[in-house]
Amino acid sequence: MADLAPSLAREAVLKESSALPADMLRIRGYDFNQGVDHHALLQSYLTTGFQASSFGLAVQEINKMIEKRLEPVEEEEEGEGEGEGEGGSHVSGARSGCTIFLGYTSNLISSGVRESIRYLVQHKMVDVIVTTAGGVEEDLIKCMAHTYLGDFHLPGKELRQRGINRIGNLLVPNDNYCKFEDWLMPILDQMVEEQKTEGVHWTPSKMIHRLGKEINNPESVYYWAYKNDIPVFSPALTDGSLGDMIYFHSYKNPGLVLDIVEDIRRLNSKAVFAKRTGMIILGGGLVKHHVANANLMRNGADYSVFVNTGQEFDGSDSGARPDEAVSWGKIRMDAKPVKVCVCVCV
Repeated sequence: MADLAPSLAREAVLKESSALPADMLRIRGYDFNQGVDHHALLQSYLTTGFQASSFGLAVQEINKMIEKRLEPVEEEEEGEGEGEGEGGSHVSGARSGCTIFLGYTSNLISSGVRESIRYLVQHKMVDVIVTTAGGVEEDLIKCMAHTYLGDFHLPGKELRQRGINRIGNLLVPNDNYCKFEDWLMPILDQMVEEQKTEGVHWTPSKMIHRLGKEINNPESVYYWAYKNDIPVFSPALTDGSLGDMIYFHSYKNPGLVLDIVEDIRRLNSKAVFAKRTGMIILGGGLVKHHVANANLMRNGADYSVFVNTGQEFDGSDSGARPDEAVSWGKIRMDAKPVKVCVCVCV
């Protein structure tokens, strides 16, 4: 019996493999002996493994969105408009073959990712934006004052005593928000006046459009959204400094009304009447669900990329894998969505 042990162990350890499909990708990273070729480096992510391969798949999925977006679309027939007017107005002219929805959380605007997002909007590379209140106000505030690099471990009590706010390892002097208030209050006064005298029906997206016009600064994401007529939706626009300012203003000059019903119709119609849709969602929470739920109205997005740090085991939408969205009809059943799980170490 003892003599059988080595042969049994060998059989267990050296079990023969069945053949893998011939077209499977082989793991291989980038060889820097070839010099620095950024295009080839990015392509090598696909065969690097782990989340680098997920990133490579995400690149492929976004390239599909771009390819379809460049396809011309014939003029719409009567009655097939986006329904933004009363009863569904007719929209003429060619549209993109794929409407790209970009959702992102406020921390990306607080950080240096803001400049990458501004580039996309400046060059009309996305069609619809969904973000949070912070994702709007932090962009505008950066046009007035700077955000600084600090440390994750700076004590909150000491920072509070000095009037310094911390966003992760970013530092924002409270004076920045004072400057924001000085800039915003006259605009809110004018919005109330236009509402009363001209019957302007304000919504969060119309307000963001107006703020992009007023900031008049090419460093701003929302300046370019205004210039390029890219709608920006923020259903929780009051959940941030903007909400603080609207609250203070309501005592000085009450009456401003923001209609979220008109905005949800407008956002959902962007999805319903699109030939194809692509979702690029950076982060979780409200922005992730708001974009995905709009795409539910058309039985799901054709292309989807999620990038976040969340995990699915708490049952939140933030960390849910794309397959969960398929079950809700927010991503089409024949789609090949990608999630890039970003690991954060402190």
